[in-house]
Amino acid sequence: MATRPRKRAPKKATPRVHGARWHPHLSFDGDCKAAFTFYQRCLGGQVSFALTYGESTLAGQVPRAFHGKILHATFTLGDQVLTGADVLPGDYGKPRGSWIMLHLAQAAEADRVFDAFATKGEVELAIAPTFWASRFGMVKDRFGTPWIVQSSVT
Repeated sequence: MATRPRKRAPKKATPRVHGARWHPHLSFDGDCKAAFTFYQRCLGGQVSFALTYGESTLAGQVPRAFHGKILHATFTLGDQVLTGADVLPGDYGKPRGSWIMLHLAQAAEADRVFDAFATKGEVELAIAPTFWASRFGMVKDRFGTPWIVQSSVT
């Protein structure tokens, strides 16, 4: 007796999302304002929005000492956006398993930014030329944010 081939379920169309953009969000242990001010100084751009817990409807639900901490902030650099916030006391966990990659057009800029991030930070891989880029390095800044800094092959 011959077996008939099984019918396969029709393939489902892969959904497409239009207009989506990545906006990495960073969590901080009470120093979001200082971190975003530092990023603005190192990279240019601007902190385009910042809301403290005390200015929000959550003011009555957080410790008074936390009212000046950031509930939400937006840092813009050109058309790119980085958001961040201070997490409530006791809820912060250091970033693990991901990095923010910063690609810079000029090797000198990559060196300058890497050095700024490394000051009071932790160098994971010193910035240096590689076979794929004129500069590549990995550093955790003074706020604990892990960065990959890279510049194009020249």
